[in-house]
Amino acid sequence: MITIWPVVAYVLYRRLDPARALIWTILAGYLILPPLTAYNLPVVPDFDKTSIPNLAALVFAMFVLGDRISLWPQGVVGRCLMVVFVLSPFATVLTNADPITIFDGDVQGMRIYDSVAAIANQMIRILPFFLARRYLASAAALRALTLALVVAGFAYSVPMLIETQLSPQMNVWVYGFFQHDFFQTIRAGGYRPVVFLQHGLWVAFFALMSLMAAAVLLREGPAARRPWWLVAVIYLLLLLLACKSFGPIAYAIGLVPVVLFAPRRVQVGLAAGLAVIVVSYPLLRGAHLVPLEAIMAFAESISAERAESLAYRIGNEEQLLAHAALRPWFGWGGYGRNLILDPVTGRILTIPDGEWIITLGIYGWFGYIAEFGLVALPLVLLCREALLQRGAVISAHAAGIALILAANLVDLLPNGTLVSLTWLMAGGLLGYAEMLSRARRQVRVPQAIERRTAI
Repeated sequence: MITIWPVVAYVLYRRLDPARALIWTILAGYLILPPLTAYNLPVVPDFDKTSIPNLAALVFAMFVLGDRISLWPQGVVGRCLMVVFVLSPFATVLTNADPITIFDGDVQGMRIYDSVAAIANQMIRILPFFLARRYLASAAALRALTLALVVAGFAYSVPMLIETQLSPQMNVWVYGFFQHDFFQTIRAGGYRPVVFLQHGLWVAFFALMSLMAAAVLLREGPAARRPWWLVAVIYLLLLLLACKSFGPIAYAIGLVPVVLFAPRRVQVGLAAGLAVIVVSYPLLRGAHLVPLEAIMAFAESISAERAESLAYRIGNEEQLLAHAALRPWFGWGGYGRNLILDPVTGRILTIPDGEWIITLGIYGWFGYIAEFGLVALPLVLLCREALLQRGAVISAHAAGIALILAANLVDLLPNGTLVSLTWLMAGGLLGYAEMLSRARRQVRVPQAIERRTAI
């Protein structure tokens, strides 16, 4: 499947317009290709379900469409974040050449080779961001992305519902192995679907994306089609409940009403506010401003099992935060150096779950700000344009995708759900915000010239 995916992408780029070809190359690859499977070749990064669709999308955009893809955002902040995101692994390697002493065998230091591989991986990971900024920067393209999330949600619901009844077996039946701990799929007297993703939480969050996208189409679609979109929303809501994951259900309770009833500027403002909170979260944790005890009490009131899981995560994060503080700027690098290790056996004593603590531990503050800043930047820029252009109409689909991206950012605190779709949404919104900014400047320049002429 990994080998033939470039062929699938080629067919998509030959038969569809650029926006939909990009969307389905990345989206279908994320949902269908096997997890934890890769061609591990020397020197070059692994070819897996993330890198192959990303590289195929870039190659066919350049050689089938004949386009040149810009790697530079429009503003200074975006360009600085991009440079730091790509180059910070090199600084991480230079500051982690020393091995970590373990009685049973030292953990090796980082090498120059590691910096080359890390920079290549960073570039491949972020390819959907560049491509979406080029092809998904219009209201029509963002509508195509919204519709694709709903269509994919309906298609994926079939294996999901099968797994809720028969247990997660799709990956075993198709690819011959199970990708995670089966015990974690048992929940509330049934099963959480996993299908071809890394974990049941990833499937539940994708169901949330589809639900929120359907809510956007319900609100903004033609009146004649709204009964059908209402059925779609109800079906996808039931599908999300069948995933038995508290986090995505909580996001749906908080955000779906906003999608359905709030003005677009409120939606964009809320998305930007959530983005700022997420980016500043490590600072708030370090300053002990996050009410962990209140959060624990709330979790206890809902479920003792959920409270126990949350307490375990928080305990791990506190240890990893203290460890990350020893090398705060560029982190500890790879090979498990960012984790707490048994000094005798080298056994891993902590398990990081959230993307924020993983990034902070590996790449330090520079890597964290660059990665989370790039994801959050489109939301902040879109909010800025909504505030500066009082007469401008923000696309309903842009506002809806902004809320989905904001929910994804929030989910990066407890989970590692930073996937290709995240970068795809962020890139599309960045291109859309930059388009609004250019339009605003083009309106202001003639006005300034006219006033000077009159004087």
